[in-house]
Amino acid sequence: MSDALNSTVADLRAESDELDAIVADLPDGQWRTPTPAAGWTIAHQIAHLLWTDRVAVVSVTDEAGFGDLLTEAATNPTGFVDAGAEELAALPPATLLAEWRATRTRLHDELPRVADGRKLPWFGPPMSATSMATARLMETWAHGLDVADALGVARPATARLKSIAHIGVRTRDFAFSVHGLTPPAEPFHVELSAPDGSTWSWGPGDAAQRVTGSAEHFCMLVTQRRPRAELDVTAVGEDAQQWLTIAQAFAGPPGAGRG
Repeated sequence: MSDALNSTVADLRAESDELDAIVADLPDGQWRTPTPAAGWTIAHQIAHLLWTDRVAVVSVTDEAGFGDLLTEAATNPTGFVDAGAEELAALPPATLLAEWRATRTRLHDELPRVADGRKLPWFGPPMSATSMATARLMETWAHGLDVADALGVARPATARLKSIAHIGVRTRDFAFSVHGLTPPAEPFHVELSAPDGSTWSWGPGDAAQRVTGSAEHFCMLVTQRRPRAELDVTAVGEDAQQWLTIAQAFAGPPGAGRG
């Protein structure tokens, strides 16, 4: 197991446990609290994480079985994921939480066992175990923010945001492409202030196209959890400014966001 995979899985465990602590003692009725994601309650948010962790386990442990999932998804490509969340959200809260705990624990245990160099099948391009752990971290953080917002809970920013910001930077070209735009040829320089006051940066320091801001707000931007007007992320350069209007770190069609 690589150091990067080990570290990312540890962050994923911590992020999941933090969200678990927010919902663990909720009365059953509070699981039906609407979240900022239209049509989704707290139960839907946890159900979505459970569903995705389940299919991630299948990807790691049963590639043939994952092929069957792809065939099923092809019959309802735009609603397959949401249908899974809707079904699981109907479970009693105690059952839903127990299932999520068991499933995510298995995933966190299985990921470090993936052989170096192996690519895991997914609904988009195959990915490494580290990339899958990072994607799960991003989703857990983003949906956890939905839950926290619904309950009025403030969550402190942590160093775990670095992996999420990294996905946000790496998906720049995807964000342009999914909007039918040609990705810029020039590299961007992205410079973010980390929660501990240090600086995280990507891209050449002398790039003309530049993005700056806090890491937390950048992660909110690329996961579309806050309107851009509420964030401290700024850009220099026409292409960089356009990117901030379409950035998305998640797969699939352009999201509507929460703005």
